[in-house]
Amino acid sequence: MVLEGSPEAVSSQSLDLRRACPKSSRIYPSPGDSILLTKEPVKYGELIVLGYNGSLPNGDKGRRRSRLALFKRPKPNGVKPDVIHHISTPLVSKALSNKGQHSISYTLSRSHSVIVEYTHDCETDMFQIGRSTESMIDFVVTDTTPGANSAIDGQSAQSTISRFACRVICERNPPYTARIYAAGFDASRNIFLGERAAKWRTPDGLMDGLTTNGVLVMHPNGGFSEDSTPGVWREISVCGNVYALRDSRSAQQRGKLVESESNVLQDGSLIDLCGATLLWRTSEGLLRTPTLQQLEALRQEINAARPQCPVGFSTLAFPSLAQRGVVEKKQPWVYVNCGHVHGFHNWGFRKEKGGLERECPMCRRSGPYVPLWLGCEAGLYLDAGRPTHAFCPCGHVCSAKTVQYWAQIPLPHGTHAFHAACPFCGTWLTGQQGFVRLIFQGPLD
Repeated sequence: MVLEGSPEAVSSQSLDLRRACPKSSRIYPSPGDSILLTKEPVKYGELIVLGYNGSLPNGDKGRRRSRLALFKRPKPNGVKPDVIHHISTPLVSKALSNKGQHSISYTLSRSHSVIVEYTHDCETDMFQIGRSTESMIDFVVTDTTPGANSAIDGQSAQSTISRFACRVICERNPPYTARIYAAGFDASRNIFLGERAAKWRTPDGLMDGLTTNGVLVMHPNGGFSEDSTPGVWREISVCGNVYALRDSRSAQQRGKLVESESNVLQDGSLIDLCGATLLWRTSEGLLRTPTLQQLEALRQEINAARPQCPVGFSTLAFPSLAQRGVVEKKQPWVYVNCGHVHGFHNWGFRKEKGGLERECPMCRRSGPYVPLWLGCEAGLYLDAGRPTHAFCPCGHVCSAKTVQYWAQIPLPHGTHAFHAACPFCGTWLTGQQGFVRLIFQGPLD
């Protein structure tokens, strides 16, 4: 047995992390941090699952929900690397893993393992995300079915989301930086990377690795704003390093290290868990998004204009934001290839298209004919502009800047494919642009 667990055996980088916690956890703010003096809890940000439009099909319950706000914990629960052990005896490896201390185990062979023990970090809070419903998971995420607005059972053997997918570490002091790491600690406070997992020794003598299906992150250029553009999808390692994508999602060979990028989450960062994609919104960024009250006011403004069906001359009205899934009699419908808005009718089927397309009576263009739904998840909006555009072919309606932004974002699908999708329902976008400007008959034009 070779045991290199003494403090002297740890690299200087690990030693730098082993700072003593201050006796008092009280924060003395600078003049610009007056918010800390209030009784309002510090909010690090929110994680929003794409494809659910504000709530899960059966409602948000406990840790299984469509969005989760991360607040400063009453007591810090973060951890940081402490001591490295090189083990040649499986029994010793098992004993170290069962100490009740957080650790990451890298199995190099049947006779050689490296265990990195973690110690308490009084300056950070840790939040864990995954498919498991065990208590150490703060945010239970299940596979999203594109366009179905439903989730596959979290216990399904076909799920591609890891039970302990990733963890977010937030600094408890301003500016409350949040970082993403692949893999989460299980009930034994361990992370195990077996012989088949991609892992390696870093130049500074430490260990790192990737999870089976990987955790991908994309930071938009320019933040989450109308001027931002898509960034490049990267893979995050267990230790938070950034790598280029593997040839396929579960390939053994890692991508190239990207030293110029970091695992720090910014407003608008996307996190893909191979089955579900999460959007990170900072507390500052959420202040710039519309509220549900503002979205409701926009809905009432449209309905107050009394738009009409150009053929049936019936008055159209968007249903309330709480009404989802059930089409109402006055609900507007749209021909997604041209944007003309009508009331529901039963004519115009194109037999040569198998009855799946309709011919618009206004311009004679054929295409899908779908009901319009207002986007209810305010965190996905870039601004509070009027809902003038709809995603194709699903019919979710929001502002022009919002559709233009999401239509250019390629979201991971499967092992190596990427598709732009509606953020409200997950349906893959179609057409040249992926969205259409709505053409109402009446004052709205």
